[in-house]
Amino acid sequence: MIVSIPKTVRRLYFMTLLVAFSCLLYYALNWIGGWISPVDHYEIPEGSAVRAFQTAPHNSGEFSAGERLRLYYWYGE
Repeated sequence: MIVSIPKTVRRLYFMTLLVAFSCLLYYALNWIGGWISPVDHYEIPEGSAVRAFQTAPHNSGEFSAGERLRLYYWYGE
């Protein structure tokens, strides 16, 4: 089997450039995605801020299944 050194060097050079440009594109798109994404509004409050919404304890006898389904579709949560 004959191995051509110049051909092997060209292939390694091409593979190195391909990996480098792929990483560069990945980090560029990751940076753009972080820049575009919305701010997380559900972070832990800082300073004297408090959350205005708190979950209520679960009472299964309070609402019927139809009423819970209607509230689910109404609030979208």
